[in-house]
Amino acid sequence: MSSRRSRSRQPGSSRITDEQISDLVSKLQDLLPEARLRSNDRVPSSRVLQETCNYIRSLQREVDDLSERLSELLATSDMSSAQAAIIRSLLM
Repeated sequence: MSSRRSRSRQPGSSRITDEQISDLVSKLQDLLPEARLRSNDRVPSSRVLQETCNYIRSLQREVDDLSERLSELLATSDMSSAQAAIIRSLLM
């Protein structure tokens, strides 16, 4: 990657190496659902990072939507019902 990074290293410093960055980007790519389909292709690190950010945003939206749906379900259900008690115990 950048020669600037390697020049700024000091003996005994705990800076991450280019190889470690490459390994971490590869691991991120393996976690992305769309990336598994093209795991043999070489994808630029910037693309993997952008797709990772997009995927995390979509997961956050999904969590928000599910939380809202659950809140609505609990608000409309009988508070003393066994199902509501089970749901509450799972959330606590």
